[in-house]
Amino acid sequence: QVRLVESGGGLVQPGGSLRLSCASPDLNLDTYAIAWFRQAPGKEREAVLCITPADDSVLYLDSVKGRFTLSRDNAKNTVNLQMNSLQPEDTAVYYCAADRAPVCTVGPAAADGMDYWGKGTLVTVSS
Repeated sequence: QVRLVESGGGLVQPGGSLRLSCASPDLNLDTYAIAWFRQAPGKEREAVLCITPADDSVLYLDSVKGRFTLSRDNAKNTVNLQMNSLQPEDTAVYYCAADRAPVCTVGPAAADGMDYWGKGTLVTVSS
């Protein structure tokens, strides 16, 4: 079974930062489009950022532009999500997902195209 493993979630105060990592013992992540999704209670799962395998270009959901960044560390076989200026509305379970197709989309519809999923990590933004 293919595994994607998220790490780095936790509790942070509004305005704070967290860094999430997505790793896999089974996939070479640099050959996949990798997306980070989030799902807040009672809301639809949505992709907030996605990085392509061809040139590492990143697609952002408008709500996270200027606050979240996404990058690859190929030496460690990870994809890292840096989240800054966190707000309570960013509270959610965050999932990484991999797509064999080398294309990226964001928003709720992106979930349909992903081939592999992690189990998620909880991010709570609260004072």
